[in-house]
Amino acid sequence: MQIILLEKVANLGNLGEVVRVRNGYARNYLIPKKIARRATEAALKEFEARRAEIEKVQAEKLAVAQATGEKLSGKTVAISQKAGVDGRLFGSVTSMDVAAALVRDGFQVEKTQVRLPEGALKAVGEFPVQVVLHADVVAEITVAVQGEMA
Repeated sequence: MQIILLEKVANLGNLGEVVRVRNGYARNYLIPKKIARRATEAALKEFEARRAEIEKVQAEKLAVAQATGEKLSGKTVAISQKAGVDGRLFGSVTSMDVAAALVRDGFQVEKTQVRLPEGALKAVGEFPVQVVLHADVVAEITVAVQGEMA
């Protein structure tokens, strides 16, 4: 399916590009989230008429993401979980736990924006984690997992 991108999408394209994607990806993800629009003649004409407005909105989103990224960069988030005497956790710390800790600290972050490089954290210690705030803005934070005795 041919679509027009209404914002920059990693590994797909930039704002305003007409790209070909699988039907399900467009219908189930890109179009409902208003990231893209079906590339018809009428849609292309409307997009070109509103291009400056759309670019301005995207530039504002990028500026907000960069400001949040600067505040977030280098931050250490402490999360405590029940752990055994050897330092292994009963369960794990997931991206949802990290996002909840960041929201508690006053940042607007969703769990889909948190990237755990080796999957869920299953031990006590400090781990580097990436928070993708925008396609162009990635903040590095440290998650300090502290053990509680069971």
